Parts: sequence; C-alpha cells; structure tokens
Amino acid sequence: MVATPIGNLEDISLRALDSLARADAHHGLKAKLVAVHEHNERRAADWIVEELARGRNIALVTDAGTPAVSDPGATVVAKARAAGFKIVPVPGPNAAVTALSAAGIPDGPFLFVGFLPAKPGSRRKALEALSALPYTLVLYEAPHRVVECVQDMATTLGTERIVVVARELTKMFEQLHRCVLSEAAAWLEADPDRRRGEFVLIAEGAAVRDQGVKLEWERVLATLLAELPLAHSVRLACKLTGAKKKAVYARALELAHEMNTRRA
Repeated sequence: MVATPIGNLEDISLRALDSLARADAHHGLKAKLVAVHEHNERRAADWIVEELARGRNIALVTDAGTPAVSDPGATVVAKARAAGFKIVPVPGPNAAVTALSAAGIPDGPFLFVGFLPAKPGSRRKALEALSALPYTLVLYEAPHRVVECVQDMATTLGTERIVVVARELTKMFEQLHRCVLSEAAAWLEADPDRRRGEFVLIAEGAAVRDQGVKLEWERVLATLLAELPLAHSVRLACKLTGAKKKAVYARALELAHEMNTRRA
C-alpha cells in the first residue's frame, strides 16, 4: 500500500520510490499497470491474490494520496490478508491530514467522512446525522458540488460553525480559507478560480462550537445581571448571543443566587 503525492511530485518518499521499483505490478514506472477501481475491485482483487500466490510483489497505489482512503483498495487488502499474505503500508501524503494540520482547529478527535452522497437530499440527511457529533469533521468534495455542499453544511450544522476550505493542496494555486459556514458559499462564488480543483472541507465539531457559545452567553449574562433585573438580563442575553432562553434563565437563577449569597 504505497502513498503517492497529492499534487507536488517532490513529496514522494524514497521508500515509496523503492517499493514501486521493486514491485512486479504497480501503477507507473516500468512495471505492469493494473487498474483497480470501484467497478472491478473484486475481480482485480482475485487476480492480485493469484499473482501473490505466484510469488509476485504487488504495489497498490491510488491516483493521488493514500490508497484505500476514500479510494478503492480495502477489498484487495482484505482478500490478500485472508489468503495469508503480508500487507505493508508505505506512509506518505494524505489530503485530509494535510488540510487538518493547517486548519487551526483546536487539537482533539476528528472524524474523516470522505465524500458525502452526491444527491442533495441524501447529502443533507448524512450531514444531519453528523451535526451533533463532538468531533471535527473532515470531508472531501468535488468542484462542481462544493458550493451546494457548504450551503447544506450551513443549513444542517449551523451558520456560525467555523469551516476551513482547502483546495489544490501542495499545488501551485493552493488555497486555505477559514470562515464561518454562512460565508463559505459567497467566498467560493466570488471567484471562479476558487471552485477549481479537489476540496477538503473541515468543520468544527458541535461540542467545540457549543462550548464557545456557552462561555459567551454566560459572560454576557453575568455582566448584565450586575446592572439589570433578572428578566431583563435574560432577554438581552438571548437577543445578543442567540442562546436558548431556557438554559439562560436557569443559569441566571443560579448566578443571582450566588450574588445574593455573597452579599449576605
């Protein structure tokens, strides 16, 4: 399993080059080229297992990046391992991890989603299932669907959630743009060049964003309670921050009790 560059050819590793040079069948160089894709993977996997049984060395690559990650390869690996052959990963470039490293999202767990369904209804349904998860979401998207995708993300995940739009990673026209989801579609539509290339979209996890909102409205509420009546403070805090009235009111009662206790 040999990872190859996602754009910049200088990112190829010496180990990857050596693995490809020693393979009897792989994608590129002077060895035999064997296509493995979603429509023929099971049949190709059987052929690969047969070749391995003959003592041949096979290198599996994808068009760019790490094989079997949002690309065919898992079936080949499973069948080769079941047949008793050793699977050797040769690490290297990966678009998701490359984008995540430059996103500036707080360190913590992330969920690699890959490509969402192409149909709008199915895509929104998939996003709704992800909306409450406390993990940074890492998605891939094609240029002709990226605007629709970020619009659906804003609708399902929330307009104020931070998103990083990464395109053409490691290439000459690489871009990484950070904004809230409500601004992402407009940024993409402002320049046709921003809709070119393959995309990685990284969105904050629900817990990260909700925690920030909670801290904001609690701070606002505490400031208002020091000067205004409780009901007025709750109404203003909700209006200013968009927080839920029930949660703000409950917290206001607690803060008011604490303030009265200190005064006593």
